[in-house]
Amino acid sequence: MLAAVSAKHPPRPVGRRARVQAVTAVTLAGLIGAAASGCASFDKALGQQEEVVIFQSNTPNSVRLQVRSACSHVPSAVLEPLPTDHKVSDELYNVRYQVGSASTADLARLQQCLSRFRSVVGLETNTPGGGS
Repeated sequence: MLAAVSAKHPPRPVGRRARVQAVTAVTLAGLIGAAASGCASFDKALGQQEEVVIFQSNTPNSVRLQVRSACSHVPSAVLEPLPTDHKVSDELYNVRYQVGSASTADLARLQQCLSRFRSVVGLETNTPGGGS
């Protein structure tokens, strides 16, 4: 009678190449995870982007409100509410639009609408974290 022989081979010692490959795989997985979380942060910030209308100095609030009303029709450019705290800073209020989901065409429509007013100096893009 023949004795049963195990088909298993003895474990091989782990070589330097295998260790380097394992470390590379773990590092690559970490980088992919970091990149994915970075993209999520970028997308979140982009979703909170706003355009601030900059007016000439001494532009009266009545003109600011007129500009605000005239350009409120632009798709995906959502007007931020007017301040209601009645602070001195309200007198310097700039019209603000949330444009995180606005297309390039929507932004062009907004700029075209605003350009009809001599009191509008330009637009400033703001994102969370102070980026302009």
